[in-house]
Amino acid sequence: MKTQNIKLSPFHLAISVKDLEKSELFYKNILGCKKGRHTSSWIDLNFFGHQLVLHKVNQNSIPKDYNTSPVDGESVPIPHFGVVLYWNEWQKLADRLKSFEFNFIIDPYVRFKGKKGEQATMFFTDPEGNVLEFKSFKDLSMLFES
Repeated sequence: MKTQNIKLSPFHLAISVKDLEKSELFYKNILGCKKGRHTSSWIDLNFFGHQLVLHKVNQNSIPKDYNTSPVDGESVPIPHFGVVLYWNEWQKLADRLKSFEFNFIIDPYVRFKGKKGEQATMFFTDPEGNVLEFKSFKDLSMLFES
């Protein structure tokens, strides 16, 4: 990977969950996120240096399905969110999830091999059905290149 001085500001994302406790355990125990401020109806998490807030909501307010869009021969779920990790961090997370015999929507793999924008990616859901993608670029300078 080329060395870069990319300075990014942390993003803030709030998502809906029905079962706050179950979701908290997933994000803390499976993904390794640290818990921050919280009440009985929401939890701030350190999501790989970004602020993810889980908000407890009525069961009927969470969508059950997602759309897909074709990317590199895969049906990518829409909407989704996640983080771009460094290559070795992505591999460690992929290995960690595999050790839990995790159910992936799209198994960890490298897409666009040998092309501009070569990247490792994986898709899965949290316990509430929110779709997450974690990716990494062989060359981080390709993050926003077309």
